Amino acid sequence: MGKIEEAVEALARKVAEKQSCAVYDVEYKKEGHDWYLRIYVDKEGGIGIDDCERFSREISPMLDAEDPIKDNYILEVSSPGMFRKLTKPEHFANYIGEEVEVKLYKSENGRKVINGVLTAYDGSTVTVQCEGESISVDKEKYMYVKLNPQCF
Repeated sequence: MGKIEEAVEALARKVAEKQSCAVYDVEYKKEGHDWYLRIYVDKEGGIGIDDCERFSREISPMLDAEDPIKDNYILEVSSPGMFRKLTKPEHFANYIGEEVEVKLYKSENGRKVINGVLTAYDGSTVTVQCEGESISVDKEKYMYVKLNPQCF
């Protein structure tokens, strides 16, 4: 996570605490000509559009006041979704035993995508049980790991 995401996450956690939700992740990236700041929030029972709107209305003036981003950007607040990406150690820890999709940068052993049950994560390697086989993949070899409850 970069400096901007860390600063935004600190502000977002303050809002999340007031609104009884949690910050799942923060992403700041350029797509085409535009910069996007995405704040993913979650809570027990799920996040709805009204929750996202309320969160956005509260954090927007805080972002303006603190000004952690000098460029123009588009703010998006949303749920991480059913097929959420696992990006932090706590995400992996929370979803051990769940079905995931691991997308590789390059094909290995004839596979570019591994679907299976997440069995371990040590900070640099993800291990998935797939078709009776335990497959471990180093962090630099995969694009993403995301929940995939429909893979079986």
